[in-house]
Amino acid sequence: MKKALPWIIVLGILAIIVLWIAGMYNGFVAAEEEVESAWSQVENQYQRRADLVPNLVATVKGYAAHEQETLEGVIEARAKATQVTIDPAKATPEQLVAFQAAQGELSQALGRLLAVAENYPDLKANENFRDLQAQLEGTENRITVARQLFNESARNYNTKIRRFPNNILAGMCGFEKKPYFEAEEGASKAPKVEF
Repeated sequence: MKKALPWIIVLGILAIIVLWIAGMYNGFVAAEEEVESAWSQVENQYQRRADLVPNLVATVKGYAAHEQETLEGVIEARAKATQVTIDPAKATPEQLVAFQAAQGELSQALGRLLAVAENYPDLKANENFRDLQAQLEGTENRITVARQLFNESARNYNTKIRRFPNNILAGMCGFEKKPYFEAEEGASKAPKVEF
Protein backbone atom coordinates (compact mmCIF):
# COMPACT_ATOMS: atom_id res chain seq x y z
CA MET A 1 0.00 0.00 0.00
CA LYS A 2 2.81 2.38 0.85
CA LYS A 3 4.42 1.70 -2.56
CA ALA A 4 1.18 2.50 -4.37
CA LEU A 5 0.58 5.81 -2.53
CA PRO A 6 3.20 7.83 -4.47
CA TRP A 7 1.78 6.51 -7.76
CA ILE A 8 -1.73 7.43 -6.71
CA ILE A 9 -0.55 10.95 -5.85
CA VAL A 10 1.30 11.28 -9.18
CA LEU A 11 -1.73 10.00 -11.11
CA GLY A 12 -3.98 12.38 -9.17
CA ILE A 13 -1.73 15.35 -9.98
CA LEU A 14 -1.58 14.30 -13.65
CA ALA A 15 -5.36 13.98 -13.76
CA ILE A 16 -5.75 17.49 -12.30
CA ILE A 17 -3.28 18.90 -14.87
CA VAL A 18 -5.06 17.13 -17.75
CA LEU A 19 -8.45 18.40 -16.55
CA TRP A 20 -7.06 21.93 -16.15
CA ILE A 21 -5.59 21.90 -19.69
CA ALA A 22 -8.82 20.46 -21.09
CA GLY A 23 -10.78 23.20 -19.34
CA MET A 24 -8.53 25.90 -20.79
CA TYR A 25 -8.77 24.41 -24.28
CA ASN A 26 -12.55 24.12 -24.06
CA GLY A 27 -12.70 27.73 -22.89
CA PHE A 28 -10.77 28.79 -26.00
CA VAL A 29 -13.13 26.80 -28.21
CA ALA A 30 -16.20 28.34 -26.55
CA ALA A 31 -14.79 31.86 -26.91
CA GLU A 32 -13.92 31.24 -30.56
CA GLU A 33 -17.44 29.92 -31.22
CA GLU A 34 -18.84 33.08 -29.64
CA VAL A 35 -16.77 35.19 -32.04
CA GLU A 36 -17.99 33.13 -35.01
CA SER A 37 -21.59 33.42 -33.83
CA ALA A 38 -21.24 37.18 -33.44
CA TRP A 39 -19.75 37.34 -36.96
CA SER A 40 -22.78 35.47 -38.29
CA GLN A 41 -25.01 38.17 -36.84
CA VAL A 42 -22.91 40.86 -38.52
CA GLU A 43 -23.28 39.06 -41.85
CA ASN A 44 -27.03 38.58 -41.28
CA GLN A 45 -27.56 42.30 -40.78
CA TYR A 46 -25.47 43.25 -43.81
CA GLN A 47 -27.41 40.69 -45.84
CA ARG A 48 -30.67 42.20 -44.59
CA ARG A 49 -29.49 45.58 -45.85
CA ALA A 50 -28.42 44.10 -49.19
CA ASP A 51 -31.85 42.49 -49.54
CA LEU A 52 -33.56 45.87 -49.08
CA VAL A 53 -31.53 47.53 -51.83
CA PRO A 54 -33.34 46.08 -54.90
CA ASN A 55 -36.74 47.18 -53.58
CA LEU A 56 -35.42 50.62 -52.70
CA VAL A 57 -33.80 51.02 -56.14
CA ALA A 58 -36.99 49.86 -57.87
CA THR A 59 -39.09 52.34 -55.90
CA VAL A 60 -36.74 55.25 -56.63
CA LYS A 61 -36.49 54.21 -60.29
CA GLY A 62 -40.24 54.66 -60.67
CA TYR A 63 -39.97 58.32 -59.63
CA ALA A 64 -36.45 59.27 -60.67
CA ALA A 65 -35.67 57.15 -63.71
CA HIS A 66 -33.24 59.74 -65.08
CA GLU A 67 -31.00 59.28 -62.01
CA GLN A 68 -29.60 56.17 -63.71
CA GLU A 69 -25.99 56.79 -62.64
CA THR A 70 -26.94 56.88 -58.95
CA LEU A 71 -29.13 53.80 -59.28
CA GLU A 72 -26.38 51.86 -61.06
CA GLY A 73 -23.87 52.95 -58.42
CA VAL A 74 -26.06 51.46 -55.70
CA ILE A 75 -26.49 48.21 -57.62
CA GLU A 76 -22.73 47.92 -58.27
CA ALA A 77 -21.88 48.70 -54.64
CA ARG A 78 -24.39 46.06 -53.49
CA ALA A 79 -22.81 43.49 -55.81
CA LYS A 80 -19.32 44.25 -54.46
CA ALA A 81 -20.50 44.18 -50.85
CA THR A 82 -22.16 40.80 -51.21
CA GLN A 83 -19.11 39.28 -52.92
CA VAL A 84 -16.71 39.99 -50.06
CA THR A 85 -16.96 37.18 -47.55
CA ILE A 86 -14.84 36.25 -44.56
CA ASP A 87 -14.34 32.97 -42.74
CA PRO A 88 -14.37 34.15 -39.11
CA ALA A 89 -12.12 31.27 -38.04
CA LYS A 90 -9.36 32.54 -40.36
CA ALA A 91 -10.15 36.26 -40.47
CA THR A 92 -7.27 38.67 -40.81
CA PRO A 93 -7.29 42.41 -40.19
CA GLU A 94 -6.75 42.95 -43.93
CA GLN A 95 -9.82 40.86 -44.81
CA LEU A 96 -11.90 42.78 -42.30
CA VAL A 97 -10.70 46.09 -43.79
CA ALA A 98 -11.66 44.88 -47.29
CA PHE A 99 -15.07 43.75 -46.03
CA GLN A 100 -15.59 47.06 -44.24
CA ALA A 101 -14.54 49.02 -47.35
CA ALA A 102 -17.04 47.16 -49.55
CA GLN A 103 -19.81 47.72 -47.03
CA GLY A 104 -18.75 51.37 -46.72
CA GLU A 105 -19.10 51.81 -50.49
CA LEU A 106 -22.64 50.48 -50.27
CA SER A 107 -23.40 52.84 -47.37
CA GLN A 108 -22.13 55.79 -49.40
CA ALA A 109 -24.10 54.74 -52.48
CA LEU A 110 -27.26 54.41 -50.39
CA GLY A 111 -26.58 57.83 -48.90
CA ARG A 112 -26.37 59.31 -52.41
CA LEU A 113 -29.59 57.52 -53.35
CA LEU A 114 -31.43 58.90 -50.35
CA ALA A 115 -30.05 62.37 -51.10
CA VAL A 116 -31.41 62.11 -54.65
CA ALA A 117 -34.77 61.14 -53.20
CA GLU A 118 -34.89 64.51 -51.44
CA ASN A 119 -35.36 66.13 -54.87
CA TYR A 120 -38.59 64.20 -55.50
CA PRO A 121 -41.42 65.17 -53.14
CA ASP A 122 -43.72 62.51 -54.61
CA LEU A 123 -41.14 59.84 -53.88
CA LYS A 124 -40.64 61.07 -50.31
CA ALA A 125 -44.41 60.90 -49.84
CA ASN A 126 -44.61 57.34 -51.22
CA GLU A 127 -45.52 54.95 -48.41
CA ASN A 128 -43.44 52.10 -49.84
CA PHE A 129 -40.36 54.36 -50.01
CA ARG A 130 -40.90 55.59 -46.45
CA ASP A 131 -41.26 51.99 -45.20
CA LEU A 132 -38.09 50.91 -47.01
CA GLN A 133 -36.22 53.93 -45.68
CA ALA A 134 -37.36 53.12 -42.12
CA GLN A 135 -36.32 49.48 -42.55
CA LEU A 136 -32.95 50.61 -43.87
CA GLU A 137 -32.43 52.92 -40.88
CA GLY A 138 -33.39 50.09 -38.52
CA THR A 139 -31.00 47.75 -40.27
CA GLU A 140 -28.16 50.27 -39.98
CA ASN A 141 -28.80 50.37 -36.23
CA ARG A 142 -28.79 46.56 -36.10
CA ILE A 143 -25.51 46.52 -38.01
CA THR A 144 -23.98 48.84 -35.44
CA VAL A 145 -25.16 46.62 -32.57
CA ALA A 146 -23.96 43.44 -34.31
CA ARG A 147 -20.54 44.99 -34.93
CA GLN A 148 -20.30 46.01 -31.27
CA LEU A 149 -21.18 42.49 -30.15
CA PHE A 150 -18.61 41.07 -32.56
CA ASN A 151 -15.93 43.39 -31.20
CA GLU A 152 -16.83 42.45 -27.61
CA SER A 153 -16.66 38.74 -28.46
CA ALA A 154 -13.34 39.21 -30.25
CA ARG A 155 -11.98 41.20 -27.29
CA ASN A 156 -13.04 38.49 -24.81
CA TYR A 157 -11.47 35.79 -26.99
CA ASN A 158 -8.26 37.78 -27.57
CA THR A 159 -7.93 38.50 -23.86
CA LYS A 160 -8.46 34.83 -23.02
CA ILE A 161 -5.79 33.54 -25.41
CA ARG A 162 -3.23 36.21 -24.45
CA ARG A 163 -3.36 35.76 -20.66
CA PHE A 164 -0.65 33.75 -18.97
CA PRO A 165 -0.58 30.70 -18.84
CA ASN A 166 -3.40 30.44 -21.41
CA ASN A 167 -1.13 32.00 -24.05
CA ILE A 168 1.18 28.99 -23.95
CA LEU A 169 -1.57 26.46 -24.67
CA ALA A 170 -3.30 28.80 -27.13
CA GLY A 171 -0.06 29.19 -29.08
CA MET A 172 0.58 25.44 -29.12
CA CYS A 173 -2.98 24.75 -30.31
CA GLY A 174 -3.02 27.44 -33.01
CA PHE A 175 -5.56 29.84 -31.51
CA GLU A 176 -4.83 33.22 -33.09
CA LYS A 177 -5.91 36.75 -32.34
CA LYS A 178 -9.16 37.89 -34.01
CA PRO A 179 -9.42 41.29 -35.74
CA TYR A 180 -11.83 44.04 -34.73
CA PHE A 181 -14.09 46.36 -36.66
CA GLU A 182 -12.50 49.77 -36.47
CA ALA A 183 -13.84 53.22 -37.18
CA GLU A 184 -13.62 54.20 -40.82
CA GLU A 185 -10.95 56.66 -41.85
CA GLY A 186 -11.97 60.20 -41.04
CA ALA A 187 -14.74 59.10 -38.66
CA SER A 188 -13.02 60.84 -35.76
CA LYS A 189 -13.22 64.24 -37.47
CA ALA A 190 -16.44 66.18 -37.10
CA PRO A 191 -18.01 67.22 -40.38
CA LYS A 192 -17.62 70.87 -41.26
CA VAL A 193 -20.96 72.66 -41.33
CA GLU A 194 -21.27 76.04 -42.97
CA PHE A 195 -24.33 78.27 -43.15
